[in-house]
Amino acid sequence: MPQRKSAKKELKKNIKKRKENLRVKHQIKSAIKKLKKSIESKDSDYSTQALRNVYKTLDKAASKKVIHHNKAARKKSRLSRLLTTLKVSPSIPLAPKAQAAYLEEPQ
Repeated sequence: MPQRKSAKKELKKNIKKRKENLRVKHQIKSAIKKLKKSIESKDSDYSTQALRNVYKTLDKAASKKVIHHNKAARKKSRLSRLLTTLKVSPSIPLAPKAQAAYLEEPQ
C-alpha cells in the first residue's frame, strides 16, 4: 500500500482508470460478438449495422487511448474482410483517410 498522500491519490486514479478501460474493452468484445453472430445468421442488414457499431466502438476506444489506433485499424480491417468474404457486402463508406489510401496507386 502507498504511504505518501500523492501515491494514495495516484492509486485511486489508477483504479478508476482501470475500471473505465475494462468497461470499454468489454464493449468492444460484445460488439464484435454481435457482429460475428449476425454474420453467421447471414443477416446482411443487421451485419452492416453491427459493423458500423464495431467501428464506432473501436474508434472511441482508440481516441481515448484505451487501445492503440493501429490495433483498432487492424480489427476493423479484419472484421470488414470477414464480412466481405462471407458474401455480405458492407454498405459503409470508407473513412476519408482509408478512402484516400485506397484510391492512391502504389509507386
